[in-house]
Amino acid sequence: MAEVILKNLSKSFGADVGVEDISMTIPDGAFVVLLGPTGAGKTTTLRLISGLEKADKGEVWIGGRNVATETPAQRDVAMVFQQYSLYPHLTVRDNLAFPLKSPILNTPADEIARKVAEVAEVLQISHKLDNKATALSGGEMQRVSIGRALVREPSIYLMDEPLSSLDAKLRTDLRVELKRIQANLGATLLYVTHDQIEAMTMATHVGVLNEGKLVQFGTPREIYENPNSLYVASRLGLPRINILPADVFGNVPAGTNQIGLRPENIAQGTGQDAEIKRIEHLGDQTRLHLNLQGHAITTIANPETTYTPGAQIKIAPKDPLCFDAAGNRIR
Repeated sequence: MAEVILKNLSKSFGADVGVEDISMTIPDGAFVVLLGPTGAGKTTTLRLISGLEKADKGEVWIGGRNVATETPAQRDVAMVFQQYSLYPHLTVRDNLAFPLKSPILNTPADEIARKVAEVAEVLQISHKLDNKATALSGGEMQRVSIGRALVREPSIYLMDEPLSSLDAKLRTDLRVELKRIQANLGATLLYVTHDQIEAMTMATHVGVLNEGKLVQFGTPREIYENPNSLYVASRLGLPRINILPADVFGNVPAGTNQIGLRPENIAQGTGQDAEIKRIEHLGDQTRLHLNLQGHAITTIANPETTYTPGAQIKIAPKDPLCFDAAGNRIR
């Protein structure tokens, strides 16, 4: 595995900005997630690292070397796409072995067999090795697609929303598997997604992208607890952070335009009266949907509480996040 460094990386497509002046270090052995909505620059960043796109300016360093003049094959990266991109006429075994048979790698036959068997066991598809790719379920096909990258042992794995086309249960299962595999291999992995749950549960580091710019980079906990803007605060957290006018509760720093309150940062039993509009019982917790002075607020209550819709409860903020009129954090 290798450390990957992006230095002032920019790429435009005509008048449209793909990424703008991105600088970031992906540590050796890290699981880095790029998080952002469609059009934020996530896939463009992957394509610039892999060499599928040429940067307008800036540099990509992989394992201590500037790879500007290297082809995608020479950069020693493995990429997993959102769609399965398997060879339908080949068996699972042959799909997994295909990257190892390239002239660049020139892997001996016994080594190919060993690596294919190891990866198939890790991905729990050993019993499917002789099946055609077309005979697999969606989850199995994505496992094979991920497996084709894993057999390579490249400098870095690049994954472009590989779980987004799967159903909820499969996404959960493969999310756990992918994190376990990465940890066991000590692999350097850059993963892009718009799914905040994937970012929070898998990443060692999260980079938040907005309109092609890297607006914050840190651990998931740092991003969650100390967002530097309203935009970043809104990217992580489920239920979403409550955004309220500065004067709803009063007593905020000068220049505050809005405050952000995580659902768990709302004290109950003291403060201002709010009406319970809806209750969601989720087993381990209860979510309360409140109305406070015309503002919708979501908070979390003990699952043993016996609230009813229409009831009044008192709420008060705990450690609110304060933002100015431009959406920047006021510390």
